[in-house]
Amino acid sequence: MSPLWQRDITLSERLGNDSPVGFAPRPPATVAPQGSNSSWIPEAPVVTPEEPIFLMTHTAQTISGFFVWTALLITCHQIYMHLRYYSSPNEQRHIVRILFIVPIYAFDSWLSLLFFTNEEYYVYFDTVRDCYEAFVIYNFLSLCYEYLGGESAIMAEIRGKPIESSCMYGTCCLWGKTYSIGFLRFCKQATLQFCVVKPLMAVITVILQAFGKYRDGDFNVASGYLYVTIIYNISVSLSLYALFLFYFATRELLVPYNPVLKFFMVKSVIFLSFWQGMLLAILEKCGAIPQISSADFSVGEGTVAAGYQNFIICIEMFFAAVALRHAFTYKVYMDKRLDSYG
Repeated sequence: MSPLWQRDITLSERLGNDSPVGFAPRPPATVAPQGSNSSWIPEAPVVTPEEPIFLMTHTAQTISGFFVWTALLITCHQIYMHLRYYSSPNEQRHIVRILFIVPIYAFDSWLSLLFFTNEEYYVYFDTVRDCYEAFVIYNFLSLCYEYLGGESAIMAEIRGKPIESSCMYGTCCLWGKTYSIGFLRFCKQATLQFCVVKPLMAVITVILQAFGKYRDGDFNVASGYLYVTIIYNISVSLSLYALFLFYFATRELLVPYNPVLKFFMVKSVIFLSFWQGMLLAILEKCGAIPQISSADFSVGEGTVAAGYQNFIICIEMFFAAVALRHAFTYKVYMDKRLDSYG
């Protein structure tokens, strides 16, 4: 029989304890993180302040700042040119509002990155961005209606025509049906519901954050993030599907206005950025993105993923500004202004 002092001890105590065995037992070398999220998901690696992640460096802030300010210059010049050649106010007021998505997205994301170590700040910054997303969707749909002359003009062109069955546009289930006022209003209402849900959920997120019930990437059933994400996914998917249906029904009427790039950019900036953020939150939860452990500042769960999301958006807004410059060009209205003077 082995002696009584040969009790069960951890492997870390056997290898790391240089003191005699008979001394008082040491505390465990590692302590599992507290919380009710323990599951099969692997724990994310932890980075200490002595080994800062890329987001905490001046290099990240400089790179993101360069892309942000370049995007701001490009977009502000484009907005100025639209206002200078303001020949079609009914159209251009919607275009200017849509173009403001780049400055708001870019500057908001850059501020969130600068205040990265204050984990609560980015939630409030993102609330402004979320509310403006809804405003952009409203203005984009209003612009399309303005291009086509309003609801009655659209119905005069498409009423009674059979809906082409297409799996790409999700109309395979509408085989044998025809375009009607009900179809057009469904597209409008299903798109605009996003304009109500998005600001509402942004306000709820701020309230949950204030009470400590919201963290990005926290899929615990006791956390608000899970339910906010589910509602967002339903709303975004429905709005995106409705926009697809609207484009599918009016694509021939919109040909003179080069609609493909316009639809693609608005959908990419608003809808794809949401799923991009959710993917990063899942990656952090699975351990692919390291967490930060520091006594000097608080960086909680989901904050690192949100930081990478903001950094990526800063870069993406530069390319969005260039693409939107071609999608919503001012040269058409400049020609109209010159023609009116001629």
